[in-house]
Amino acid sequence: MKILIMCEGSNELKVMNMLLDAGKLRFSRDDLLDMRPFHARQLTSPQLKPALDSYHGPIEVYRIGDKMTDNLKDQKYYLNIVSVQKYCTLPELEILLVIAEGLFGDYEKVKSKQKPKEFCKNNISFNRKRYNNSTEFYENYFSGRINLLVNAIIEYRRLHGTHKKGQGYLADLLK
Repeated sequence: MKILIMCEGSNELKVMNMLLDAGKLRFSRDDLLDMRPFHARQLTSPQLKPALDSYHGPIEVYRIGDKMTDNLKDQKYYLNIVSVQKYCTLPELEILLVIAEGLFGDYEKVKSKQKPKEFCKNNISFNRKRYNNSTEFYENYFSGRINLLVNAIIEYRRLHGTHKKGQGYLADLLK
């Protein structure tokens, strides 16, 4: 069985690639469809089609992102998909940066007025560069400190409470 990882955005894709490369997930690239995660929200995404069409064994789909309300379209055309699982970082992926910086308490005070993305732009900088919602920022911030990312993912699960039914945590994918 292969795993298809579908990441909502490029930052989620970067985080998943860093975790894979560091061997922090309960699976490896060998377990993945086409040996990589994809930046795709739907099965109809052009970069997914060749991988889905060429593999005929069973597939588990892991969807990674903060907005998990949309359903997979055209799932019925891929009979080899045996399950679809969602792993969420609500309200936004930036919450991991907030936690990593030790600013979760400060964010809690303003969360009704500010989304994590805006909070990060106003409060987080690394190597004299202010947060700017780029994959480069995530890579620079976490790549040399992968355990900081892992700890933020674990702490997010502890702080967040519960997701909606059928939605897991990135921590569920860690070794």
